[in-house]
Order: sequence, then structure tokens, then C-alpha cells
Amino acid sequence: MRQMMVGVVALSALMAFPAMAAEGKRVSVKGELIDTWCYFSGVMGRPDAVVGSAHHTCAMWCAAGGIPIGLLGEDGEVYMVLKLPGDDASNGGETFLTMTNDTVEAEGMVYERDGLTYLVVSEVTSNDGIPNRTHEDFGVVPGNVIPDAVVDKVLEEG
Repeated sequence: MRQMMVGVVALSALMAFPAMAAEGKRVSVKGELIDTWCYFSGVMGRPDAVVGSAHHTCAMWCAAGGIPIGLLGEDGEVYMVLKLPGDDASNGGETFLTMTNDTVEAEGMVYERDGLTYLVVSEVTSNDGIPNRTHEDFGVVPGNVIPDAVVDKVLEEG
């Protein structure tokens, strides 16, 4: 009985300590800033359909709605972006809205925990804009995000 009580007390003591924070490492990552919901869920199509200029408008809507942003590295790794410089709240922050689907090189700290890779960006060292042009292959994904007034104007000028 005494051994059992000692075991319960020891287990309780271990559970009382908060989980250790994951250790980070400094990295430089180049890739595209993406909308993680459409990328991971497949709701708008395959992963190659929800990047680049074809998905730009939808990604802005998702970011404005609070969907977490990601950085799709050239190596295929997706980093969940917790912070961009100049934003108090990167999820839907104004900095991301101006950089949606841009290919950037970012320096910061990477943390891995529970199978996820997180990135806290300290500096965006280069921004190539949206060189990933995908309209030819996919059109605008999704097509219904284009406001009617813009469509009407394009059709009139047609």
C-alpha cells in the first residue's frame, strides 16, 4: 500500500509541472505564404490548385477570417506561421493580407511539437511577389470569390 501511495504522489508531482516548451532553432526558409485551410482540407482542390495567383483572393478572405497562415517551403514542408514582423496578430493581420501567396525568404525560429512545425518570423529578407502564376491551369480558385461588380466591368471592357 505504501509503495502505491508513493507512486501516486510521484505521478501527481510530475503532472503538476507545466509541459516543457519546445526548443526552437534559427532557420532561413524560402517559400510561398499560403492559406492553410484550403491547402490542407482539399476543399478547393488539390494542393497545387490552392497556391499562386489562382488562389490569391480566397487566401485573403481566409486570412481576414482568421484562418492560420502557413509558409509552404521549397522543400514541401508547411510551416504554420505564428508571427510575422509588423503584425500583432498574424492570423488575418494586415501584413499577411498584403503578402498573400507571395514567395518570400524569411528568417526566424522554428518549433516542432505534436507533429506540427511552427515558424515565428523575425525578418522577411526577400519578397518576390506572386511569381507562382496558376490562372492558366486552374482559373481563379474559387471562381465565386470575384465580386460581381468586377466581373461586370471586365465583361463590359471585354
